[in-house]
Amino acid sequence: MDTKAFKRSLQHSENYNRKGFGHKAEVSTQLQSEYESSLIQEIRDRNYILQRGNVTIRLAQAFGFCWGVERAVAMAYETRQHFPTERIWITNEIIHNPSVNQRMQEMEVQFIPVEANKKDFSVVDQGDVVILPAFGASVQEMQILHDKGCQIVDTTCPWVSKVWNTVEKHKKGEFTSIIHGKYKHEETVATSSFAGKYLIVLNLQEAEYVAKYILNGGNREEFLTKFAKAFSDGFDPDKDLEKVGIANQTTMLKGETEQIGKLFEKTMMQKYGPAALNQHFQSFNTICDATQERQDAMLELVEHNLDLIVVIGGFNSSNTTQLQQIAFDRNIPSYHIDRVGRILSANAIEHRQLTGELTIAENWLPEGEIVVGVTSGASTPDKVVEDIIEKIFALKANW
Repeated sequence: MDTKAFKRSLQHSENYNRKGFGHKAEVSTQLQSEYESSLIQEIRDRNYILQRGNVTIRLAQAFGFCWGVERAVAMAYETRQHFPTERIWITNEIIHNPSVNQRMQEMEVQFIPVEANKKDFSVVDQGDVVILPAFGASVQEMQILHDKGCQIVDTTCPWVSKVWNTVEKHKKGEFTSIIHGKYKHEETVATSSFAGKYLIVLNLQEAEYVAKYILNGGNREEFLTKFAKAFSDGFDPDKDLEKVGIANQTTMLKGETEQIGKLFEKTMMQKYGPAALNQHFQSFNTICDATQERQDAMLELVEHNLDLIVVIGGFNSSNTTQLQQIAFDRNIPSYHIDRVGRILSANAIEHRQLTGELTIAENWLPEGEIVVGVTSGASTPDKVVEDIIEKIFALKANW
């Protein structure tokens, strides 16, 4: 399929909308009442520090809802207002936050059912409204919905679209896209659907394995087994790594994406020589500003003397996991939670470890005066952050 031509055709369809429906003012008021927080604004006004009793909260200076997420949620609310009686579906979670997705269900926005790890679009009828979430949808899903004659509301973040445009450029030049991301993540699934040949690497370690294969060759079967489910159909590491371009899932660690880009630039230069580099390597900046700002703010936060850090965001939120990684790398006690209910008591908190495992930590809240660092992922409303901070204040006040 000519994905670029299809996307252009879809965007000119009368059944396609990515600009909203003119209800911005009403929706803005609703979003403020449901998701914003006077406490969080107070902490911002106090230079991101608030002391109450024996607790000092240090809030990261960039956190929570990014512009792309805010836009996606606002468009979903507008869609419900504009289509009050139509059936509305969404191809996946609108964003990776449980409270926001619960709110979607309360508004009777239904999720496409999944059977045996495959979405069942048979439930969607002509005339239904289907929302594409902030991290996009695969070109195959868009094709299905377009063919069904659905009203498509596209809330895909422009930063994600920028990555799609990048892999289209790779494809045009017959470059294989090396995508830094998680092959199961919805955004990377969507990005790879716009690519030609592609290979998904999770981290620098996997990238180094690929770079060594480019330079020295290796065991082809071992390579294909190692990256099973992470490459395009018919991918051949002995042929398809002669020309590579770099792309990324927008929520990955900025520094690691940059390292991977530099690694492959050096690798291709070493193999083919500086004069031929442009014929074998392409790189465009596809690092999301919001992801970068939140990671930079977290890097600044961990420089302070903190007793612990609470990282708030959906458990399937990649950008939140990356914030947690920064705290982990500096050996600061940290707890990734998605809602206030995870705080069971002053002595117990249920949290997600970097391995993905949910566990209960005991004696997580130290006695006496404490300094708590707080940050949240790009899909987390301020109201959720407020609830968690207030809970910490209350627990320490009663201690």
